[in-house]
Amino acid sequence: MNDHHTETTDTDGGGAAGASAGVVPEGSVAVRARQGGGSPGRTPGKGDRGNRSGRTGSRRAASGTSPLVSGGWTPWLYLAPALVVLGGLLVYPIYQLGLISFFQYTQAQVSGGEPATFEGFGNYAELFGDPQFWQVLLATVLFAAACVVSTLAVGCALAVLLTRVRAVPRLALMLAALGAWATPAVTGSTVWLFLFDPDFGPVNRMLGLGDHSWTYGRLSAFFLVLLEVVWCSFPFVMVTVYAGIRAVPGEVLEAASLDGASQWRIWRSVLAPMLRPILVVVTIQSVIWDFKVFTQIYVMTNGGGIAGQNLVLNVYAYQQAFASSQYGLGSAIGVVMLLILLAVTSVYLRLLRRQGEEL
Repeated sequence: MNDHHTETTDTDGGGAAGASAGVVPEGSVAVRARQGGGSPGRTPGKGDRGNRSGRTGSRRAASGTSPLVSGGWTPWLYLAPALVVLGGLLVYPIYQLGLISFFQYTQAQVSGGEPATFEGFGNYAELFGDPQFWQVLLATVLFAAACVVSTLAVGCALAVLLTRVRAVPRLALMLAALGAWATPAVTGSTVWLFLFDPDFGPVNRMLGLGDHSWTYGRLSAFFLVLLEVVWCSFPFVMVTVYAGIRAVPGEVLEAASLDGASQWRIWRSVLAPMLRPILVVVTIQSVIWDFKVFTQIYVMTNGGGIAGQNLVLNVYAYQQAFASSQYGLGSAIGVVMLLILLAVTSVYLRLLRRQGEEL
């Protein structure tokens, strides 16, 4: 300590003596300013910024941290394993789907008896020239829209109900909903078919309909499938919206009640705007799930109904690809479905962004 203090004092004294003699000390401000390319009291210029950036780079190099790692690439490094898995499970199958849609790919090509023939957009031209495709597309859009609206209505209503009942009824409703959600689609479809069976179904007996067949008519068959789709889909909406409602401050709902607002008015003017991001997620998920429904239609209408009256795009693609062995045409239907879903989702998100919503 004493030696260091003495050395510091000598240095200060030497600096003062050197200044009086006209000699500038090595560690003085003037020397530092001259080395930095400036003068004392001057605002730091480009040379100072260059020295600082050089010192920062030296410290970064000394610490072993890459600019890519310390910058905006860090999140992507953490996401890299998941992106690799998703690339293998999604990107490659979509690539193969699009590739096959440009070829004449039938059972002969699958077995290796004949080479695959490139047809360009021939499969798409055949598809768009088929009147049945447009009928099935219209039926799919209307059926999916009805399923989405019904699922959101039932799920949101039950989510609000969960906030109004006591613990025991709430637990019972949650367990029943989760049981419906966990039921496989094939099992649920079979159970609903039994409930509406013309000979042994309890629904016809309770309603006094005798041997009425719900799957014979087109609209009644679609209605029966819609009930099953809503039954197995509303739990996701209910649980998600209920979690969002629980996150809303109680003071907001209490203030709305004190102002005399009804339950519908509270939902429309208070809860729905606050839950908009959650409703966006459940709506997009419901659109995707209901637009590509397959199992319920295939099981409950025995492959699309009488003369294909209950076909949707997914079942129609299955029939073209596997029943008719036209894999190229079935792949083209799959590509069209993918583009439709991407377009609907993009338009929906763009409309919400125009309204100022943060997603």
